[in-house]
Amino acid sequence: MLKNTMLYDPDLTFLNLLEELNKSGNGFLVIVDSNGKLIGIVTDGDIRRAILNKTSDSLKSIINFSPITASSKLSNREKMNFLKEIKRRQIPVVDQNNCLVEIFYLDDEDVHYHENHVVIMAGGLGSRLGDLTKEIPKPMLEVGGKPILERIIYSFKESGYNKFIICLNYKGEIIKNYFNNGGDFGVEIQYTFEEKKMGTAGALGLIKNQLNHPFFVVNADILTTAKYDELMSFHIKSNAVATMCVKKMQYQIPYATIEVDSFNQIQSMTEKPTHEYKINTGIYVLNPEVLLNIVENEYLDMTTLFDYMKNKKLKLITYDFDEYWLDIGRKADFVKANLDITI
Repeated sequence: MLKNTMLYDPDLTFLNLLEELNKSGNGFLVIVDSNGKLIGIVTDGDIRRAILNKTSDSLKSIINFSPITASSKLSNREKMNFLKEIKRRQIPVVDQNNCLVEIFYLDDEDVHYHENHVVIMAGGLGSRLGDLTKEIPKPMLEVGGKPILERIIYSFKESGYNKFIICLNYKGEIIKNYFNNGGDFGVEIQYTFEEKKMGTAGALGLIKNQLNHPFFVVNADILTTAKYDELMSFHIKSNAVATMCVKKMQYQIPYATIEVDSFNQIQSMTEKPTHEYKINTGIYVLNPEVLLNIVENEYLDMTTLFDYMKNKKLKLITYDFDEYWLDIGRKADFVKANLDITI
């Protein structure tokens, strides 16, 4: 059997998949049947999503049974160009009977990443986390043995983005000393430094005239399995100038609610109603022209920036997603993150 392949068994467990994936060494596992026919693939990302979305008890929710494949009739050059086009590092190669022939890999130097930058806001004080952030900045708190910021960078790299601008303030030298220029992590990192607190949008004024493509803005205290490549594609196809990533939430009022008229006569009663609403997840895609709306060295939060653009009748949209998302703002969130993420 080829390296990084596994024989499919309906009695496979999540632990079996995890063990085989760890053996592979590159976060990619191909599953075949006893005749060598391709069944599906599993990646590190699939495992993380299963853990965070609490679906690890269902193999059907973990294995990708319809993976992208390459024909064995293609030349190596054609396979390489195809992988670069779809922003992947490896691909199963199958014959006309869908039998696995090989797994074709791109070397790191062959990988072509997207031109879009990722701007990470990492200057917050993290004061609500108390003593946890007394010595280190919040983005460097470890979740599952890795700093939050490292996990964010890796998740974007996995989606094909390797150009980062990290906006620093509180204890920013710790972040800069850890990541340097990003070379050890296979990415490119630039830094900006706020001399004073400027807000998420205000800090963007420090990168004016540096970007030529739509770019991500994300807070450095967020853990999510959001699919960033799908978000970027959605933004570009919409022809919007700004996209806000939102998530549907629910809140159940623990009491019956009463509606009355102007004479205090009861009109209706609802027992413990549930209300749905959408929250801002702190993830955005912006066009470079948005930066023209920012006055340098002035405080500006993202909500105010969006209000300003809305008043100018610019096209603003939301992107709904159902993936795992956690904002680590309080100690309880930090504890939950370490319970959720173990790898």
